[in-house]
Amino acid sequence: MNRFMPRALMAPAIGTLFLWMIVPLVMTLYFSAIRFNLMQPDVTGFAGLENFEYFITDASFWPAVMNTVLLLGSVIVITVVMGVGLALLIDAPFPGRGLVRVLLISPFFVMPTVNALLWKHMMMNPIYGVLAQVWQAFGAQPVDWLTDWPLLSVIIMISWQWLPFATLIFMTALQSLNREQLEAARMDGANYLQQLRYMVLPHLGRSVAVVVMIEMIFLISVFAEIFTTTSGGPGDASTNIAFLIFKQALLNFDAGVASAGALFAVVLANIAAIFLIRLVGKNLD
Repeated sequence: MNRFMPRALMAPAIGTLFLWMIVPLVMTLYFSAIRFNLMQPDVTGFAGLENFEYFITDASFWPAVMNTVLLLGSVIVITVVMGVGLALLIDAPFPGRGLVRVLLISPFFVMPTVNALLWKHMMMNPIYGVLAQVWQAFGAQPVDWLTDWPLLSVIIMISWQWLPFATLIFMTALQSLNREQLEAARMDGANYLQQLRYMVLPHLGRSVAVVVMIEMIFLISVFAEIFTTTSGGPGDASTNIAFLIFKQALLNFDAGVASAGALFAVVLANIAAIFLIRLVGKNLD
């Protein structure tokens, strides 16, 4: 009886996990294998790999893949590098450190749509935005960010929101750094850069891997910022895989092709995450 009690207690959680994750995945697999266009309900049947072929041969597919890779890589590099820098800056005690930490972390709790609207209207508007006012103060012509640099604009928005997450992880990891070893290295003549290279960065290796993995999982499905600001345009300049799936599902009403695209995104995210985690772990261990 005692042997089966732990399994009985775990059963509700496992059942919930099954309903929440496995069932939608199975349904996505099913829809990707059939013809299922909401505008043509009478056209049904087994499609095989037809939906995948249609999704991959779409004219917007490769631009969406490139934009997704650029967005993921840029945001991860920006958040990791700046996150480590900010964590090191606020690691040492100083007056008001608690308030500074709260202010640095707060952008992470802003909803993605609110974040996009804030940057679109308050910061990047070419007429009354903060950046336009700064440009004009220096006598320069304001930049229409969302038209001239759409993908870069999305990268800036997302980096601003995810930078606090990376900073929080690195700041927490620094708390467990052995201060006695740092002091010993300092007394042996190691300068700050040497301590950073041989002690601090290796200590942050696992934290970097965690940040890369979690950001990879979430950033592959970035949608709200693109939908709210650029709508994937101009043309396909800021269309990523998630937005292309949205266009297939809710603009073309083709649930079969959209499901095939969703499975492709899942496979891409897993391959990229495994590759980056192994690369980061090899370089920082």
